[in-house]
Amino acid sequence: MRLFLFCAVAVTAGIVQAQETAGSAAGPSPSMGFRETYTLSDDLEVPAFPSKAWFRRHFQPEVPRVELRPPVRHADYVVDGKLELSLKHYIELVLANNTDIELSRLNVEQPKNAITRAAAIFDPLLITRFAATRANSATTDVLAGAASLSQLNQPWSANYQQTIATGAQITAGFTGSKNSTNSQFQTFNPAYTSNLVLNFNQPLLRGRGKQITMLPITLARSRLRVGEYDFADNVLRLLSLAETAYWNVIEARENLKVQEKALQLADVSLKRAQRELDLGAISELEIFQPKAVYANADIFVTQARYRLAQTEDQLRRQMGADLDPEIRKLPIVLTETVAVPDDQTEYDKEALVQKAMMMRPNIKSDYQSLDVADLQLRQAKNALMPNLVLGGGYTTTGRGGTFFPRQSVLQTGPIQPIPGGITDAFDQMFGFGFPTYNFSLTLTLPLRDRRAAADLADAAISRKREMLNLRNDQQTARLEVLNGINQVENSRAAVRLAQIARDLAQNRVDADQKRYDLGTITIFFLLDSQNALTQAESRLVTESVNYRRARLQLMQRTGELLEERGVILP
Repeated sequence: MRLFLFCAVAVTAGIVQAQETAGSAAGPSPSMGFRETYTLSDDLEVPAFPSKAWFRRHFQPEVPRVELRPPVRHADYVVDGKLELSLKHYIELVLANNTDIELSRLNVEQPKNAITRAAAIFDPLLITRFAATRANSATTDVLAGAASLSQLNQPWSANYQQTIATGAQITAGFTGSKNSTNSQFQTFNPAYTSNLVLNFNQPLLRGRGKQITMLPITLARSRLRVGEYDFADNVLRLLSLAETAYWNVIEARENLKVQEKALQLADVSLKRAQRELDLGAISELEIFQPKAVYANADIFVTQARYRLAQTEDQLRRQMGADLDPEIRKLPIVLTETVAVPDDQTEYDKEALVQKAMMMRPNIKSDYQSLDVADLQLRQAKNALMPNLVLGGGYTTTGRGGTFFPRQSVLQTGPIQPIPGGITDAFDQMFGFGFPTYNFSLTLTLPLRDRRAAADLADAAISRKREMLNLRNDQQTARLEVLNGINQVENSRAAVRLAQIARDLAQNRVDADQKRYDLGTITIFFLLDSQNALTQAESRLVTESVNYRRARLQLMQRTGELLEERGVILP
C-alpha cells in the first residue's frame, strides 16, 4: 500500500513537472517588424488533455496559414506629398519593415521550437488496448470439459507512462480480461480478472538527477540565447548598412546642389563671355572654353541626379517603401544636414575596447557557445558512466465472474451458480489481498565503450574550438575598434582640412572675379578657380559624410549602435 501511494505521488508530480516544463519552454515572445495572421509561437502553446484545445489540435488539425502584412507607418511621415524623414524616423521604419531583419528574426524561432522538443521527454503517454479472440478446437482429453472446446478471450489494458525530473520512469496501468468457455469444469464462467500494476525504474549512476535529465532542455535554452545574440549581431550589421544608405542619399543630394551651383556659375560665365563676344571684346576662339565648361557642368548635374535617384531607391528598399505602390512614388526629403562637425572628443582606446568586449553581440554569442560546449562535455561524460538502475513494482490482482462451486472435477450433479461480474474483480483488486512486490538492481557495465570515449573527445575538441573562436573574435574586435578610432580621427582632420581648402578656393574665386572684372586675367583663370571651388565644396561634403560614416562604423564595432539609436530587441 505504501508503495502504491509513493508511485501515485510520483506520477502526479511528474504530470505537474511536465506541464510546467512545457509551459516555460513554450511561452510566446514579443516580436517587432512583420505581423502575421499566423504567429510562429502559436504552435508552441501545447494544450493538455482533456481540454477542448487538445481535441481540436489532434482531431481537427488546421494547416497553418502564413501571410505577410504590407509595410506599415510610412503614411505617418508624409508631409505635403513628400516622405519627410529624420534619421530617427527612418530607423523606426527600417526596424518595422526591413525584410533582411525579419529573415534574421526567423532564425530565432527554430531554437524556441527546440526547447519545446527537448521538453517532450517529460510528456506523459497513455496507451489503451482491447482485443477479442474466439478459438474453437477439437478436444482429445476428457478433462477438457467439452467435446468441442469453444473459448472467447477479451483482454484489455490502459497504461500511463511518465518520465520525471529525477530520471525515473513511472508506469501505472490497469490490465484485465474476460474469458468465456463451454468447458463444464470452469470454476468462473465468464471469468473476469483485473490487475493494478505500478512500476518505476530510477537510474542511480548514468542519467541520474535533475541536472542530467534536464540537460537537453538546458542545451536548447542555451542555443536559443546563442541565436538571440546572433540575431542582435545581424540587426547591428543591417542597421549600420541601412544608416549608411541614409547618409549616401544625403551625400548625393548635397553633391547635386554643388553641381547645380557650378552649373549656375558656368552659365553666368558663358553668358558674360557671349556678350563680350557680341561686343567684340574677345575673339571667337575664346568662347569655346566657357561653352565646354558649361557642357561639362551640365553633364555633372545629370550624373548627380541619377546618382541621387539610385541612392534613394536603395533607401526605399531598406525601409520597405518599395513594396507600397503609393509610397514608392513619393519624393524623399531627409532632414539631416551635413554641417561641419565640431566634435573634439578624445577617445580612450582601451576603454572603448573594453566596452566592445562587453557589448558586442558576437562576443556574447561566443561566451554562450562556450557554455553550450560545457553542457555537451557534461553530457558526454555522463554517457561514460556505468548504467545502474533501481527498479521496483507493485501489482494487485482481482478475480470475479459467475462462480460454479464444484466439490471435485468428477462431480456430475447439478451445480447452482453464484451470480457475479467484473465488479467482484475490482473489489478484490482494490482490497489489496493478493499483492505482488518486486525490486531489482540492473547494472550495465561497458567493458569497452569506444563510442562514448570518442564522443567525450569530440566534446573536448568542441570546447577548445569555442575558446579559440572567442579569443579570435576578441582580437578582431580590438583591432576593429582601434582602426575605427583612427578612421574617426583621420576623418575629423580631413573635414577640417577640406573646410580650409573650400574657404581658400572661395577666396581665390572672389579674387579672380575682381581681377577678371579689371581685365588683368582672362576667363580661363576665372573658370579654373571656379572649377577648383566646385571640387573643394564637393570634397567638403564627401568628408563631412565620411566622418558620420566613420562614427557609425565605430559605434557598430563597439556594439553600442543599438543603444545609441534606442533600439530594444525582444
